[in-house]
Amino acid sequence: QVQLMESGGGLVQAGGFLRLSCTESASMPSLSTMDWYRQAPGNQRDLVATITSGGSTRYGDSVMGRFTIYRDDHKNAVYLQMNDLKPEDAAVCFCGKEGTGERYWGQGTQVTVSS
Repeated sequence: QVQLMESGGGLVQAGGFLRLSCTESASMPSLSTMDWYRQAPGNQRDLVATITSGGSTRYGDSVMGRFTIYRDDHKNAVYLQMNDLKPEDAAVCFCGKEGTGERYWGQGTQVTVSS
């Protein structure tokens, strides 16, 4: 069974940066699309960034130009580099993986941005 573990969240000042990490644990690791979503209190879970097994990326409009998603398949990991953070970026960020007929989620990591 697939398990995803996020880390790297925390508290930063506006304009600061964080790097989120997501590591997959599975009995038989496989390559597939990985993504990051985030959810603020009272809001829906929105796409932040996604990356396919071939390396193609897609970003939500609000993070375009500030965030970068990348993966290291030798480490079974996906990362989200977040620069120029804004107060509206504060949310719980979730790592996701799209399997064949299944979707997996991590437990989430909190990102807090102070003005």
